[in-house]
Amino acid sequence: MYVLVPDDPVFYAKFQSLEEPLLRHLYRLHHTGAEPDDERIIADAYDSWVQVLLKLPLWARWHTEDVPAVTAPAEPPPPRYTLHTMRGDQLTSLYPIEVTAVDLGQLTACLDLLAALGERPGARAGSGLPDDEKRLTDVFRRVVDVLLLPPPPRLLNILRFVTQGVAVSVTLPTEREQEYQRFCAEIVTILSSGDTFAYQSHRAMYL
Repeated sequence: MYVLVPDDPVFYAKFQSLEEPLLRHLYRLHHTGAEPDDERIIADAYDSWVQVLLKLPLWARWHTEDVPAVTAPAEPPPPRYTLHTMRGDQLTSLYPIEVTAVDLGQLTACLDLLAALGERPGARAGSGLPDDEKRLTDVFRRVVDVLLLPPPPRLLNILRFVTQGVAVSVTLPTEREQEYQRFCAEIVTILSSGDTFAYQSHRAMYL
């Protein structure tokens, strides 16, 4: 299935930030004799995280040798293009990427597990669930919600040509621009709600 992801450093930063805490959870489960199923769920989710990361539009531009240590993608990333309104204003580009139901399912299963771990008896004993783990669950939920956001079909069809290298510039008809604005407003709400300044700054990227 295809999802639309934005050429958006906010989304990319939140997605990339999941690597270290996922590995930390995996290490902890492995060394504390936790349920084998829990360890498998997080290991599978990390594999799926890598598969999606390699398809993100910012991956090819922002990749360095130190973050993260994964192999090169089997397929080249979608070619860059510019997105414009009928008035000529440039918009933040959206990229169609193909994500398997298996990868989405494994990411969702990991999110459910992280939420459940925080609710288990004793999880909040003492000083409570560490803030970084609360943050992991929150960021993970936001990222998964963006990946599960249904793209407008007609907008998706237009932008799929980009992945085929057909166009270097795309101008959206008025109706598609309206779909774009609604879709991007949902992305911003998912990623940045709860912090007025962060939301307003993020929203400005799409105006």
